[in-house]
Amino acid sequence: MSVRLFVALALRDDLRQRLGELISRLKPAGRGARWARPEAMHITLKFIGHVEPEKRAEVRAALEPIRSPQAVEMRFRGVGFFPDERRPRVVWCGIEATQNLSVLASQIDRALEVLGIARESRDFVPHLTLARFRAPEKAPELVRLANDLGSGELGSARETEFYLFESVLHPSGAEYRKLDTFPFVEEAS
Repeated sequence: MSVRLFVALALRDDLRQRLGELISRLKPAGRGARWARPEAMHITLKFIGHVEPEKRAEVRAALEPIRSPQAVEMRFRGVGFFPDERRPRVVWCGIEATQNLSVLASQIDRALEVLGIARESRDFVPHLTLARFRAPEKAPELVRLANDLGSGELGSARETEFYLFESVLHPSGAEYRKLDTFPFVEEAS
């Protein structure tokens, strides 16, 4: 039986708490949305999809050599919408990051392509998904509230490792399990 995998950065508990507070402020205005659980939030670097369990070792081996000369520095701020405010499908928290975050995502993409895992067709846009809409027409009140909140900062993070996660789907939502840890900052010699 295949497993559903993705590669991501994890979040510290204090940042998850602040994101939970933001969701609590936004939720009353977005009744038609499915809101993310702060304890499950992460920054996806690459969605792999379904993989046979025996291929996990190959995925791990492909990710192991990925390195960056420095840690990824990020600031979390503001609320936005994909594809746009007029027909929002996703509500997100923005991430301002050092350039090596997109370089890291690209390295992961290239490393996994060798295993037959398709490269991303869209540019990497770092964000945290706060909610998803089934019916975007129910979002105008939420868009107004998000615009009123502006681009307030929620915190920052400095990351030196990424993770291979398994996504287990349940009727109540997805459960994410960390399978492997990959330190990516090059050691100074």
